Formats: sequence, structure tokens, C-alpha cells
Amino acid sequence: MDTKRWWAATRDERRTGGKGSSSGSTYRDDPPQNALDTEIIAAGQALRAPGAAAVSGIVFSLLLSASLILIRLAMPASPRDAGVWLSNPAQKNAILAALTLVPFAGVAFLWFIGVVRDRMGSREDRLFASVFLGSGLLFIAMMFVASAMAAGLVIGLASESRQLATSDAWQLGRAITFVVMTTYAMRMAAVFMISTASIALRLVIMPRWIVIIGYACALVLLFVAGVVPWIELLFPAWVLLVSINLLMTTRRATTAATRHAWPGAGRRPAPG
Repeated sequence: MDTKRWWAATRDERRTGGKGSSSGSTYRDDPPQNALDTEIIAAGQALRAPGAAAVSGIVFSLLLSASLILIRLAMPASPRDAGVWLSNPAQKNAILAALTLVPFAGVAFLWFIGVVRDRMGSREDRLFASVFLGSGLLFIAMMFVASAMAAGLVIGLASESRQLATSDAWQLGRAITFVVMTTYAMRMAAVFMISTASIALRLVIMPRWIVIIGYACALVLLFVAGVVPWIELLFPAWVLLVSINLLMTTRRATTAATRHAWPGAGRRPAPG
């Protein structure tokens, strides 16, 4: 008997109380034969999307936070604050390596968007879903542009003298990088947070207090981003909060579904 048939027979024995299979020797991947099979498959499909969204959101939050911090350090507000890293090749290489994290953060964020939309399913509101998708894609595009500009400026400093940091071309590039990253990208992040919080509120897919925090952080980014340093870290912090809550909710739901499908699962046998 091969492995698949053995697992199928074992499953049937558990369901029939050890009396054997009622439908013969079947494969595990066969279509569902009863209501219990259908319920288990439906529960697994419903829980798979939130778990993937949680993991991708956590990865995105960590990568974007590291990238934003290092971009801030690499592109100071004033050329006089550039520091010793301008003449230190090791620090320049570390900053360039950090900037390469941005594409990976973008991939994780795309996955987060896709899985959240899949979670909405047929209940999604077209208005909020369109704003949700559009603002997310614009945010990624602007972060890519800002990161590419920052990398170009650092490479230019690596190949030229330190006097380049005070040139008009370098200051123009630095200004464009900061405006794109801290003004335009963060405004799109705020719109993304508002649309996500609105969808979560309508569909009741996350606690109300997380929704309120999302609205508050979005308003701060809309009116303060680009003025207060480091305020852009609110966005990955909120995504991390949402992802952790989603992961915890998914684990609780998975445990509940398993206990419902197999009432005796996880119980220790009585001593005797």
C-alpha cells in the first residue's frame, strides 16, 4: 500500500471509529466525499490568505523600516550633515546594500496587497478597492524612484570628490529624493492607510482600535510628512501592527477550525 492510500485509510478509520473505510481505498487528494471533507477544505482556503498577508506584511514592514532609516542617514537634510561616511567606502557600500532592500520590500508589499484583496473576495467595495490598489501601486513606484535617486547620488559620491556634495547637481538630486520619498510617497501611503482602514471597518476584518490608529497615522502623514523627520516610519509600523493582529487571528481561527473538524484533536488520552 503506498503512502497516499495509507493516509486515506487512516483518515477513514478515524471517522468511522476504526471500522474501516466506507467508500473503499481512496486517495487523499480525491474530491470531498462528505460534508466534513468540504468543511475542512473550505476552512483551509479561507485561512490561507490571511496567513500569507500577515507574513508578507511583516516582511515588508521590516525591510521598509530598515530602508527608510538608512536612506535618511545617507541623504541628510543638509549637505553639511553628511558625516564621515562620504569618505568611507565601507559605509557607502553598506548604504548601497541597504537600498537594495527596497525592491524586496516592494515585492512583499505587492503580495500583501494581492492577498488582502483576495481576502475581501466578492464583498469588496469597488470605490475603496480601486483607491486601495492605486495608492499602493503609486507608493511602490515612488519609493523605487526615490531609492534609485539615492543610490545614484551615493555612487556619484563614490566616484567623485567630496566637493560633489556641495554642487548644484547633487543638491538637486538630494532635494528630488527627499520630496519624492517624504512628500509624495508618504501621501500615497496615507491614502492607502485610509482606504485599508475603511475596508476593514466595513467588512469587520480587524479590531476597531487598529482602524482608529490607521486613520490617525494617515492624517499625520497627510499633513506632517516632509516636515517632521522620521515621521514616515508610521506607515511600516502600522502595517506591522495589522500583520501581527492578522497572524494572531489566523492562528486562533485555525485552531478553532481544527478542533471543530476533529473534536478529539489536541486532547491527551485519559490515564488508565
